[in-house]
Amino acid sequence: MRLSDLKINESGVVLKISSIGSLRRRLLDMGITNNTEIKIIKRAPLGDPIEIFLRGYELIVREEDAKLIEVKKI
Repeated sequence: MRLSDLKINESGVVLKISSIGSLRRRLLDMGITNNTEIKIIKRAPLGDPIEIFLRGYELIVREEDAKLIEVKKI
């Protein structure tokens, strides 16, 4: 399952980031790493971007980037 597939108020644990290069590094620098719990807070009216909560803070990610993050729903 992808992070972009989660609904509002659903949570998941990061399993894998399916990206390479600078995008992968940027996602890792934002704290999106393996075994990190992520919760979907809200989505923009057209679905992009997505507001998520992880590691005690809120973060905005693009739908395109969220599709690269594999999660296990909890």
